[in-house]
Amino acid sequence: MLKQFLFEKGISKSALTDIKFSGGSIFVNEEIENVRYVLQEQDRVRVVFPNETTSEGLKGERLPISIVYEDSYVMVVDKKAGMSTIPSREHPAGSLANAIIGYYEDIGLQSTVHILTRLDRDTSGLVLIAKHRHVHHLLSKQQKIHEIKRTYEALAEGSLDDYGIIEEPIGRKKESIIEREVRSDGAFARTRYEVKRRYDQFTHVQLMLDTGRTHQIRVHLSFLGHPLLGDDLYGGSVAKINRQALHCCHLTFYHPFLKKVLSFSSPLPDDIKRLLHNAGE
Repeated sequence: MLKQFLFEKGISKSALTDIKFSGGSIFVNEEIENVRYVLQEQDRVRVVFPNETTSEGLKGERLPISIVYEDSYVMVVDKKAGMSTIPSREHPAGSLANAIIGYYEDIGLQSTVHILTRLDRDTSGLVLIAKHRHVHHLLSKQQKIHEIKRTYEALAEGSLDDYGIIEEPIGRKKESIIEREVRSDGAFARTRYEVKRRYDQFTHVQLMLDTGRTHQIRVHLSFLGHPLLGDDLYGGSVAKINRQALHCCHLTFYHPFLKKVLSFSSPLPDDIKRLLHNAGE
C-alpha cells in the first residue's frame, strides 16, 4: 500500500496526518490518491507537504548570514560569536533563527526554522539547518544515532594530555537554569579530544562529540580543571578573550536526498587566530 511505501521512505505517521488535514497532497501518476492505494510497478509518487508557518513570537530580521552551503533541503551557516542560535528571554531578538526567517521571507520560502545543531551564543562555527519539516525529521534520525559529526577547536587553560576521552554524566546545576555540571544522576556524555599544540598558559585542542549535551565541551573541560579561555561561567579567565574560545570547525552528515555524505569546514575566527598569533604561532 501507498502508506507502507511512504513509511519506508521516511515519512512519519504524524507527517501523513499533517498532509491529510493541513493542506498537503499525495499524488500517484499525478492523480491524488489516499494512503490505501495499492502501488503498481512504474507508479510515480509525489508528495506535497503543507506550507509551514512560523510561531508568532519569531520575527524575521534582516541580519547578515554567512551561508556556507544551501540547496532545496538544507543550509549550513557559519555563525559568529555573540549571536544566539534561537531567541531567549535575555536575548529576544538578533538570533540566527530571526535572521533565517528574514532570509526565507526575502527568497519567498514559506517555512519555519529547523536547526539541527545548535551552538551557544558565544560559540562560533558551523550550524546545520533543515529547510522543511520532513528534512528535519530525516536528519533528526541521523542525529539520534550520532551520524551527524561535529568537530570543534578550542583553547583550554593549562596543559592537557596528548589525547583523551572524557566520559562523565552531565545534568543541570541546582538553582540554575543555565549552568550544567558533572553529576552522578546526569545524562551520559562523552567527549574525545586531541592536542594540536601547547602554549605557555593554554592548550589548543581539537574535540569530537559522541553525545550532544548542553554545554558539554565547556563542562567536561572545566571538570578536568582546564576550562576554556574566556568561559567565565565555568571558571575560565577572560584576560585574553571575552568569550569562550570554542569554534565548530567541521560538520559532516549524510544528505538524505542527494544520497551522499557532505562535509564542510570553517576557519578559526579572527579573535582566536589573533590569540594564537600573539602566543607565538
